[in-house]
Amino acid sequence: MKLRLSLVLFLLTGIAVCVSATTPAEQQLELLKKNHHIIHLEGESGAVDTVSEYELINMFYYDQFRHFQDPRAPYFMLMSKTRKYAMGIGGVVRMRGWYDWNGAMPNAGFIPYNISIPNDPTRDNWYGTTPAGTALFFSVFGRNNTYGQYQLYIEGNFSGYGNRGFKLKKAYATVNDWTLGYTSSTFEDPAAQPPTLDAQGPNSECGATNMLLRWMHTIKKNWVVALSVETPGSSIASKENFYTGCSDYVPDFAGFIQYQWEHSSHVRLSGIVRGLKYRDLVSGRNYRVAGWGAHASTVFTPVSPLTVYGSFIVGKGISSLNNDLQNGANDLLGDPTREGRMFAPLSLGWYGALRYHFRPNLFSTVIFGEERFLPQHEPVYENLTYKYGLYGTANVIWDITPRCEVGLEYNIGKRQDVDLQHRWVNRVCFMAQFSF
Repeated sequence: MKLRLSLVLFLLTGIAVCVSATTPAEQQLELLKKNHHIIHLEGESGAVDTVSEYELINMFYYDQFRHFQDPRAPYFMLMSKTRKYAMGIGGVVRMRGWYDWNGAMPNAGFIPYNISIPNDPTRDNWYGTTPAGTALFFSVFGRNNTYGQYQLYIEGNFSGYGNRGFKLKKAYATVNDWTLGYTSSTFEDPAAQPPTLDAQGPNSECGATNMLLRWMHTIKKNWVVALSVETPGSSIASKENFYTGCSDYVPDFAGFIQYQWEHSSHVRLSGIVRGLKYRDLVSGRNYRVAGWGAHASTVFTPVSPLTVYGSFIVGKGISSLNNDLQNGANDLLGDPTREGRMFAPLSLGWYGALRYHFRPNLFSTVIFGEERFLPQHEPVYENLTYKYGLYGTANVIWDITPRCEVGLEYNIGKRQDVDLQHRWVNRVCFMAQFSF
């Protein structure tokens, strides 16, 4: 009995040590933080060599809304003599290539919603490349004795017209607990989104960027709460002589509560309420419909080399906030039982992912997700066929240096329609990028 108890205690101690020790993912990030060249405004320059410099650079990476694909901090950074202020211009050169078979996506992103049914015989296979995701950004961040920490950030991405046009991706200012500008929605949780080479990510992922005013506060290190007022971007179906969407008339209201612990682990519950408006062209009247959403997400490290990601999202009238469904006008749909009327359809999605580090600079991620569209009427209108989509990914990503990264990924997706027709599509994707 004593021997058994000793073995149990030994195993529990070993697990605790593994969990409490620095993880390979954190080691990778620490190497990156040290890979900067500091230029002081008084003329000195060199690598990061003081605690205050290191803490200032750490502010750039400590961000609740930082995604794996976001650019890394600039290699060359201007820093004040007091080491309370830093400025940098940086970016990432990112190239992707892919090959589809058993059918092809109509776009660079891997989106099960867009799988064509029936198959287009002219697109059985597709080899493509794109520089989309190449980005430039400007950042100013530091500490102020009166207002606390602050950051100004502007990012432009080459993913506009023809996947080469330059467009604004983010532009915001953060001062202590407040953020104002164009950035990730409070309903989203980028830190809990698993690494992919595909720019789209899991089909059930919440992906929304809005103009917003957000208040976010940390309570005793472990609890974080946030509330925001956001400019909506609703997408409402229309049918000539029957119904059409109206302009947005109220902001979206979003918030979350989060419990966090070591190794960048957290569990978050987010919510959003929306006001949606449409016009009944039959009766000549406007109607308002309430939309709502709930989003549970997590990322945690059960043992040192392994990171777990998870998400579950459900709601009505939130299709424009979701990766798959935002490819159609699905926030409000026509009601076939009441001529000219519309309703907010129910949708739900989930994904789970495991990320395993073989070394601090070499890791693999496996993902599976599902998105279901559950309107109360099937079919709701003539063009509605989508019932659910499946998304799977397996990849290997290698940081050759802290600023040079390559990866190989396999994607598989399925679209299922309400008439039981379905199709699978396969893709192999390669990515190479360099951050500066």
